Amino acid sequence: MTPTPVTPPPEGCISCEVLDEHILLIGINRPAKRNGWTPRMFRELAEAYTRLDDDPQLRVGVLHAYGDHFTAGLDLPAVVEYLQRGEKLTPPGLVEPHDFGMPGYRRRTKPMVAAVKGICFTVGIELMLGADIVIAADDCRFSQMEVQRCILPTGGATLRMPERAGVGNAMLHLLTADEFDSAEALRCNFVQRVVPVAQVLESAVGIARRIAAQAPAAVVATRLNVLKAIELGQAAAVADFIPVQQRLAASEDAAEGVRAFIEKRPARFTGR
Repeated sequence: MTPTPVTPPPEGCISCEVLDEHILLIGINRPAKRNGWTPRMFRELAEAYTRLDDDPQLRVGVLHAYGDHFTAGLDLPAVVEYLQRGEKLTPPGLVEPHDFGMPGYRRRTKPMVAAVKGICFTVGIELMLGADIVIAADDCRFSQMEVQRCILPTGGATLRMPERAGVGNAMLHLLTADEFDSAEALRCNFVQRVVPVAQVLESAVGIARRIAAQAPAAVVATRLNVLKAIELGQAAAVADFIPVQQRLAASEDAAEGVRAFIEKRPARFTGR
């Protein structure tokens, strides 16, 4: 599939499109500069993630990129002053797309599928690791190269790379700034599937459609329980089992799930 073309300004933008009523396509849109990130793009990405969480009709997001590449990383001349001042690139109060709990920012509740292709450097890796499921094209080139520029990876790479791949594999890629391919990303569990580049967005949207067809409240609760187990431990996640299950069981969607089971048909969930 091909998203609707949108001509970006020179500093780039984030282009959003609603698909099938429930899916928000979030497009990184600065292909002339290999989708190099500017302050405007960071702000608009946080606004798009906030829209996903706040719109009750939307159930899942798909992060993708216009052009041949996901992103070459930060546009350093455009953001270096922010780094020197220790200033955040997005306004407070929004959903923070890296999703690791920055003070003053909201965390996303709804699922995100990332479709990556071509060059995927630095912030691109961190954004895909902040998503829930990643589909990679077979032409991907990855690199977490901050150490080459005397920068600390502050978008979550130091947290999620060792979580997914183990400390040794994480250190290999974080400390050498090497370039690796989709096969290595799959080996390290940074991505979940590798497909031909022509199929990457279609594959991501296919997964998003499967997610959108499930009971929205159960999807959110399941996602948050997984994250709680990772971040706070098994006991904290287990403590939510009974109260969350009770809340879900009292919903209209739970009743619809039972009816669909009895009538042997797909459920039609409304989010209520």
